Amino acid sequence: MKALQFCATGDLAALDYVEVATPVPAAGEVLVQVKAAGLNPSDVKNVLGRFPYTTLPRIPGRDFAGVVVDGPRALLGREVWGTGRDLGFFADGSHSQYLTVSAKGVAHKPSHLSFAQAASLGVPYTTAWDALERSGVGKGTRLLVIGANGAVGSAALALAKIRGAQVLAAVRRPEQVEALKAQGFEAIALDKPEDLSAQVNAVLGGADVIFDTTGFWLPAAVSALAPFGRIAIIAAPVDGHVQLPALALYRKGGSVVGINSLLYNSEACALMLEQFGRFFDEGLLPLPTGLREVPLAEGVRCYEEVNRGSTDKIIFLP
Repeated sequence: MKALQFCATGDLAALDYVEVATPVPAAGEVLVQVKAAGLNPSDVKNVLGRFPYTTLPRIPGRDFAGVVVDGPRALLGREVWGTGRDLGFFADGSHSQYLTVSAKGVAHKPSHLSFAQAASLGVPYTTAWDALERSGVGKGTRLLVIGANGAVGSAALALAKIRGAQVLAAVRRPEQVEALKAQGFEAIALDKPEDLSAQVNAVLGGADVIFDTTGFWLPAAVSALAPFGRIAIIAAPVDGHVQLPALALYRKGGSVVGINSLLYNSEACALMLEQFGRFFDEGLLPLPTGLREVPLAEGVRCYEEVNRGSTDKIIFLP
């Protein structure tokens, strides 16, 4: 089969489009013919050596959608989707024509999603779902999503709406504010960190939960918290450090919740996908648009584009 593979880390020049043996599923596994696979920034960082636990040689890629062609009889022919920390790190991933994964590591693909659409959602939606679950977002929760125009932020808005939360989106540019308002969300434009509290209080009267998807607003977010509020974070500055106003945080009884999608293997992620996947078929979650579908043979170039800062949502078609 054809696949992207790297045998060393530290440079994207180590990534090649190669011919490798088609994997054979072990007991309790399925063989999936990959119909579409998403390219995430973490896949690029993996080749660059940002994840020291990755074993080599390795086929990268976490998100996929495809058809089960071998494994337990009950799953044969089923259209599935999946993601997980093992794929591309400890086991070969989705940037290939076929992959093997635990039979419990695939979820039924919603019929309203194409293969490409399903492959675009794994990491963003499981990350957002985990953030909402672990920070206790439910009916009536006052939620601020910082960086709401990104893939994870957009997923958080959509999922929080289903949960009945009172949602406020925060973005950088005025045109992003208008786009979010056109989708029915309250939105504010981020400006000075010291102004964030007043902006949030004017709309929500304080936030029960703040989900910062950018990594830069944690210190400012503390002042915008309601008593006993939670701040969920998925990113940090390059050096990993921020100055946290601890006195203000504990006076409010606040807490910080770290969200890391790489804590969940494909089986855990499949459970998440099953929980919210039905909402696509019920018309409660928006179908992805604006995807850039690319043959897998052009994958090396796409990795380079993402590394240079491209924000296109690229989907490989093996």
